[in-house]
Amino acid sequence: MTKTLTFAACHFSVAFGVAYALTGSLAISGAMALAEPLANTVTYHFHDRAWDRIVARTPLRHLALAKTATFAACHFMVAFVLGWLLTGSLALAGLLAVVEPLVNTVAYFLHEKVWLAWRRHRQHTPVLVAKSLL
Repeated sequence: MTKTLTFAACHFSVAFGVAYALTGSLAISGAMALAEPLANTVTYHFHDRAWDRIVARTPLRHLALAKTATFAACHFMVAFVLGWLLTGSLALAGLLAVVEPLVNTVAYFLHEKVWLAWRRHRQHTPVLVAKSLL
């Protein structure tokens, strides 16, 4: 769950920044920053669980890249629908749906690489056992 929460924080920041840069509206940016990451965090949780099952059956050499590609497609759909609902404009929704997921896809890839490195580090770090002094 920690991984999901760190991704949510990253995603919130990107959603707000991109929405504000494209709309100039604090209200739309705030709404997008709350709704879009929330929807994508739920999507991310189930996406990550599904990928864990896939990898358990068939290890992939380029796991982070494969997961990034499939999540990008999910992200695009969520961003478009929310952008359209919040702005009422198909053109602006399309722009938000392209720019915000692209920025978040890069953030997701970097986030995934950090977590994979952390897992590898944990697997190879010897556990130190404290000896009691008597």
